[in-house]
Amino acid sequence: MTDEESRQLKTFEAQVRVLLLKYRSVLKENDELRRTLSEQEDAISRVEAELNQSKENYRRLKTARMIEISDDDVREAKNRITRLVRDVNRCIGLLSSDNE
Repeated sequence: MTDEESRQLKTFEAQVRVLLLKYRSVLKENDELRRTLSEQEDAISRVEAELNQSKENYRRLKTARMIEISDDDVREAKNRITRLVRDVNRCIGLLSSDNE
């Protein structure tokens, strides 16, 4: 083997070592990126679950508010009827006293 061939072989070996180092570095970076991606997917899943729970809570709150409003309306209607009955009873009482 000549000096030129020996030098070329050493240069080639050095380039192969550099490529191996870069390859290992890329593998390590790839593993880190996969881990980060997995963590981000987990975070997204948690946030989606919280969002779904919040939507469900909001739906329940709206339903409770509608029921609450309906209950108030019923109470108010009962109070109006009670007042009307009192007014009718007063009128009957006044009419009865006038007839006597």
